[in-house]
Amino acid sequence: MADVVADLLAFIDCSPTPYHAVAEVVRRLEAVGFSSFEETSIWDLAPGTRGYGVRGDGSLIAFEAGRESPARAGFRILGAHTDSPNLRLKPRPDRTASGYRQIGVEPYGGVLLHTWLDRDLSLAGRATVREGDAIRTRLIDFARPMVRIPNLAIHLFREIRQEGLKLNPQTHLVPLSGLESVPEIRELMVAEWQARGEGTIKAEDILSFDLMTADTQPSAVVGAAQEFISAPRLDNLASAHAAVMAMQNALAQGEQDFTRVMVLYDHEEVGSRTAQGAAGPFLADSLSRIVSGWQGTLEPQGLARSLAASTLISVDMAHAVHPNYSDRHEPDHQPVLGRGPVVKVNSNQAYATDAVTQGLFESLCAEEGISPQHFVTRSDLACGSTIGPITAARVGIRSLDVGNPMLAMHSCREMAGAADVAPMISVLSRFWQD
Repeated sequence: MADVVADLLAFIDCSPTPYHAVAEVVRRLEAVGFSSFEETSIWDLAPGTRGYGVRGDGSLIAFEAGRESPARAGFRILGAHTDSPNLRLKPRPDRTASGYRQIGVEPYGGVLLHTWLDRDLSLAGRATVREGDAIRTRLIDFARPMVRIPNLAIHLFREIRQEGLKLNPQTHLVPLSGLESVPEIRELMVAEWQARGEGTIKAEDILSFDLMTADTQPSAVVGAAQEFISAPRLDNLASAHAAVMAMQNALAQGEQDFTRVMVLYDHEEVGSRTAQGAAGPFLADSLSRIVSGWQGTLEPQGLARSLAASTLISVDMAHAVHPNYSDRHEPDHQPVLGRGPVVKVNSNQAYATDAVTQGLFESLCAEEGISPQHFVTRSDLACGSTIGPITAARVGIRSLDVGNPMLAMHSCREMAGAADVAPMISVLSRFWQD
């Protein structure tokens, strides 16, 4: 267990953004024989072909073609997402106030805003740059404390005791990057690339960027008995990591008749309604190309037959019961850290699980000697959603939603159970084995 937990922490720490997460997944896939399939190319597949495609730098699909055509044996798909709530830089972020250099940001997703105060934050993301006559995209990760949003001293804000903390994201969440003499963001990016030996670029050659803040404190195993994980972006890099590990495990067991597919989406935290999000055509396009490109044959009504024979497991973190707020949880459905994977159910289809797909997951758990937990939102509270029902509606595949339990979801730093990492990987590996 210690090895997979340590690997998860390393995966999170080298993935401060969805773009870095996808780059790390690509590195791991290529190490086990996967090749890049460009979306502008024709996909020609044969049994055992291992390929991956990337869309928008933050979404990825990977597949191993089965022994049989997907039209006959279907797909078994694991889905997760690569993005997490955070603070993202505005297009023109540079500003000064009261003698300080600041960086304009806006919240991305459902951020727990107060958790970003008094944190040592780095900056990371991608930039579109002009290199000679070419325009290219570059990743950047400062990987050190660059900005900070300080709290207001209680001596100047004594009413906080009665009124509580109320943050205005426009005025109260503007990070400080230094005194007003500190260079602007483009100049800092140029200096960072030069310091890393990644070529000489002028500030005016940076045409645009997608940059975001990231916690710099390393992920860690914590607790009196080292039973907890403390890390940023557990929602949902922990699930993406589990899917990648399951793929590696399944490959070691050899090919199956069905085709294994892993899809990792960007933009889940903001509704998935993008070209590379779960509500977009990325998965459907890719599955169609796998069907039509399989051994160069044309199966009659192949895509529809493939989808009817397929199953998707949407893996996204689940809410563990909070001991200080247990009244916010459904009394008979209270997952606990360290007690295994969680099946998520919602009768209004905020989760895609139904009796058939839940039965599938329960049987997989039984084969691995695991007893799953269950989560249902209180009937008087709104329920969040996942890529599960979005993908099911977009593509038409029977689906279910599962995830490992966690606390402090959408905080700058979240918490999960160390003992939950290996069981989830085990069950997902079983899904792809037989």
